[in-house]
Amino acid sequence: MGLPWYRVHSVVINDPGRLLAVHLMHTALLAGWAGSMALYELAIFDPSDPVLNPMWRQGMYVMPFMARLGVTSSWSGWDLTGATASFDLDSLGFWGKALPFSTFEGVAVAHILFSGLLILAAIWHWTYWDLELWEDSRTGEAALDLPRIFGIHLFLAGLVCFGFGAFHCGTVGIWVSDPYALTGHVEPVKPAWGAAGFNPFNPGGIVANHIGAGIIGMVGGIFHITNRPGERLYRNLRMGSLEGVLASALAATLFVSFVVSGTMWYGSATTPVELFGPTRYQWDSGYFKAEINRRVQAAMDGGASKAEAYASIPEKLAFYDYVGNSPAKGGLFRVGAMVNGDGLPTGWQGHVSFQDKEGNDLEVRRIPNFFENFPVILEDKDGNVRADIPFRRAEAKYSIEQTGVTATIYGGELDGKTFNDPVVVKRLARKAQLGEAFKFDRDRYKSDGVFRSSPRSWFTFAHASFGLLYLFGHWWHAARTLYKDVFAGIDPDIGDQVEFGLFKKLGDESTRRVAGRA
Repeated sequence: MGLPWYRVHSVVINDPGRLLAVHLMHTALLAGWAGSMALYELAIFDPSDPVLNPMWRQGMYVMPFMARLGVTSSWSGWDLTGATASFDLDSLGFWGKALPFSTFEGVAVAHILFSGLLILAAIWHWTYWDLELWEDSRTGEAALDLPRIFGIHLFLAGLVCFGFGAFHCGTVGIWVSDPYALTGHVEPVKPAWGAAGFNPFNPGGIVANHIGAGIIGMVGGIFHITNRPGERLYRNLRMGSLEGVLASALAATLFVSFVVSGTMWYGSATTPVELFGPTRYQWDSGYFKAEINRRVQAAMDGGASKAEAYASIPEKLAFYDYVGNSPAKGGLFRVGAMVNGDGLPTGWQGHVSFQDKEGNDLEVRRIPNFFENFPVILEDKDGNVRADIPFRRAEAKYSIEQTGVTATIYGGELDGKTFNDPVVVKRLARKAQLGEAFKFDRDRYKSDGVFRSSPRSWFTFAHASFGLLYLFGHWWHAARTLYKDVFAGIDPDIGDQVEFGLFKKLGDESTRRVAGRA
């Protein structure tokens, strides 16, 4: 009998060897995709300006995840941190000799080779499916000891988790930075065992939690390997059902999907700004703007002029304070990297400061994340509207012309310049509405002027969507497992009454056909 496409996976339910083959092939596809995608991104990545043209602006999706684990250099000689990549293995110490492939290209090639080995293993296990390994020693039939297999998987997962926290994080290191993402680099991290370890922005919490979770996983794995569940528990939780295992696996996966969606969207030590871009809440709350203002005020309190204070602001910090870098600005259905929208930033033009004819210092109210257009309003320090760009000029009371607003640039390429022409002032006000003013090259990437989303938003959307899909899958397979007899509609103790063609009237034993008769 042929199977519909959505039932094809049922061929491995009672076939342990081919079930393993399916899982090997699935892992091979994931590893192969990761390696191939990394090579593609490396082929199109421009490492020349890590400040104004970082990887997240170029739409890199796989490379940031490699970088946060300590892979920052390339066979081409560049490094994300600005250092020159070195391939003198003797100078790199033990880990340089043990991990000569720890570059972007090396990790990508390793994944592709690993994928090939997994494909060969999958083919072998699909061909040689009938192994004695899968036989029940008591019955001689193919069987899977699912509680024991769970214990083995839990132990191995705990071992890898512990190893990552105890050894990788403490030797190779992970990506760490300051609160404003200016000094990002890779360094070994020590575990934070106190309450500070539960701070999502503390890298030490990553180490401590991996060590702790790994130990718990190994202990739990040993327990499930060496102990058998009671019969009542075994039956009630359907521990002998492979579809029940699938339902439980989907539950674990959907939980993780929602967790990583949250840490990516809201930000955490696992999703550094320098690798994935700012979060939308940093624009909403004026996070980088507040730091710029703090630094400027501190410099002026120290005797610096306003121009000198803004000139000391790192271009990287100013660039974060630009709405085009918000992951919520571009929308989910505009294809392409961020540079395909507003273009390639070529330099900070400076901080635009406004003043009306009465001498009031004014500031442009910034555009919210989810607005395509927003009125240009200039406010004083108390939040009072002092000037605007009116929609209906005939009824205007606070127009730039009427209020005599001028614009002065501090820091950046236009440092010290003052503009009185209302046309130029309006243009600068519209720029200031988007945050700090930058100059863009739209020819390099053939940019169309429409904002795009960063990989942070794509990752969040994809994993939240997969999590919901897995939730429905969990409900479906859990229900099929728990209520299998109801779904089948047949009493498992009914015997041979339902065999096709055995009775003239289905289920009526008095109409049983006699062998040899039509």
